Amino acid sequence: MALFLLVTHGSDGDVLPFVGLGAALVRAGHRAVLLTHAPYREAAAGAGLGFEPIDGEDAFERVLADTPHLLGGAQARLGWDAFYRRNGMFEQIAAECRTLRRLHSPGETVLVGRHTSAVSVRFTAELLGAPAAWVALAPTQLMAAPVAAHLYGTELAGGLQAVRAGLGLPPIRDWRAWFAASDAEIGLWPSWFDAAGTRSPARTALTGFPLPDGTADALGTRRAEAANAPGTLRGGTPDGPADVFGGAFAPGVRPVLATGGTGRMLDPDYYPALVAAAAETGLPTLLVVRHRDLLPASLPDNLRWSPGLSFAAAVPQAAAVVHHGGIGTTARVLASGIPQVLMADGIDRPDNAARLARWGLARTVPAARWRTADLPAAVRAAASDHGYRARARAVAGLPDPHGAQDAAADRLARLLDRTETTAPAGSVRDRLRDLPPGDLERIRARLRLRLDRAARIAPVAPAPPAVPATGSAPAGRPAAVIPPQATARTAHRADDAPDGLLQGVER
Repeated sequence: MALFLLVTHGSDGDVLPFVGLGAALVRAGHRAVLLTHAPYREAAAGAGLGFEPIDGEDAFERVLADTPHLLGGAQARLGWDAFYRRNGMFEQIAAECRTLRRLHSPGETVLVGRHTSAVSVRFTAELLGAPAAWVALAPTQLMAAPVAAHLYGTELAGGLQAVRAGLGLPPIRDWRAWFAASDAEIGLWPSWFDAAGTRSPARTALTGFPLPDGTADALGTRRAEAANAPGTLRGGTPDGPADVFGGAFAPGVRPVLATGGTGRMLDPDYYPALVAAAAETGLPTLLVVRHRDLLPASLPDNLRWSPGLSFAAAVPQAAAVVHHGGIGTTARVLASGIPQVLMADGIDRPDNAARLARWGLARTVPAARWRTADLPAAVRAAASDHGYRARARAVAGLPDPHGAQDAAADRLARLLDRTETTAPAGSVRDRLRDLPPGDLERIRARLRLRLDRAARIAPVAPAPPAVPATGSAPAGRPAAVIPPQATARTAHRADDAPDGLLQGVER
């Protein structure tokens, strides 16, 4: 029985997939401990995981309130070093490393971290010689890796290198090589979604969309139950009674669901524009918004508000879903076969929207068109799109609630199976020549890290050439073209790409 230590940061879209992954590991007979924000303790316990908080509930909410300043279009944009320092992020990374070292059991522990943000996993793996895996939640986390590597080596270098020095680790000279040196890299999306945009590197194992809201409720749901607010699920199931919407609408009504996720990393006009468009449609609409202060003080007569809702139960009974394009919401709505309208802006959202649109599975309205007739027209069209379910099934197939999580768990479990590393017959030169480009890239990166470690003892020879950017297409695997609507605000732009390093993928 192996021990898996899971580290992630952000809101529901970043945390619940790790809860689901931990649950899959527990089902397979392993132990799993989740290191994340304090409000997710209940979700972790309900899935059978151990839990180690990395902050308190008040600190978590303060960080969420700060995240809108990281968006590329923010009026008072905050630099990443300033964000890290005023929110104690470097201290948090060091504390995570101490917790991982305390929990680590030699020879039976795998460290697993959210791609890009969970550097504590990689630092601790270097220190202890433990296997470590990156888990990416959306393709843009891989696409933006070269930009993140640049940021870590420049603006955040002082704080990160100080953390490493405190651990007795040498400075990182090539962050791109470091990013590519994990023992495994897993992408939680399916191959058809990957093919609709810039493709992931060959080394990335794609396992499909997880549906973690079937394992743990969204943060706002707990608050809705406490307040008995409209939208509280009272014993409903995905095929159950109409009170899945908590009596907010007359029996038999299929409302439009509208949300911007459980975080705050949104354009300030997102909800005002959404409310205005919903009012214009006249359709019954339920706003699922955890933070009431993000909404106008008064709402039109056809709108209701709930701080939380079980999307696994409610989405199948909706007429359509309007949302921000977060990967968790995108996957749940797609699995339910319900038409969706994406007001995608910032972080991974435009890329997610473009990939769905390429398959005819989403209507997308960019921020520049939110205040035009385009948005209410898209909502009306979605609510009357009776052919969506068939199109979704033709592309994505039938949903498998546990398939992606079990596949990812199996890939992680193999990191402790030493039979995989048995050397085949033949010379080293022959074996290297026959390896795929992705494997060669990983070997070069790991050798570079070992040379850096050896530098503490003796001078080393000049380093090998830099590893190609993580987001580039491997040899023999041409990158697909992102549709034009995806290019305006995706991770290829230096000013927007780092948006998602901490809170980059939100439900």
